[in-house]
Amino acid sequence: MSMDSPKAETEVVKPKISNYKRHLLVCTGPRCTQDGEAQALFDSLGEKFKAAGLHEGELRVKRSRVSCFAACKGGPVMCVQPDGIWYFNARGENLDRIITEHLRDGQPVAELVFHQGPGLEEQP
Repeated sequence: MSMDSPKAETEVVKPKISNYKRHLLVCTGPRCTQDGEAQALFDSLGEKFKAAGLHEGELRVKRSRVSCFAACKGGPVMCVQPDGIWYFNARGENLDRIITEHLRDGQPVAELVFHQGPGLEEQP
């Protein structure tokens, strides 16, 4: 392709994202878990979200991989936004509880929370 063509500059297309209620960020970096455990966990979320009714509609949860949160102990580590809730040891039954109790029902799983950022204000 010639650089002299009239379309030399690429037009940037504005992206679109479907509406969602919460955004789950999952650390898949090698320091959180070993042997690809966090990636396998991330891959399992599609079916788990479908089973919990979180794959579409007003409760839809968007999921994204993050390479490192710089919070490397107690993985798998994940963060729920916009709530600002950070979870550790998010595997097995713990992951199922996070999905049903927090993502579906709106109640954070207190014993798995290791940090709370801005977002979910203390209720009076």
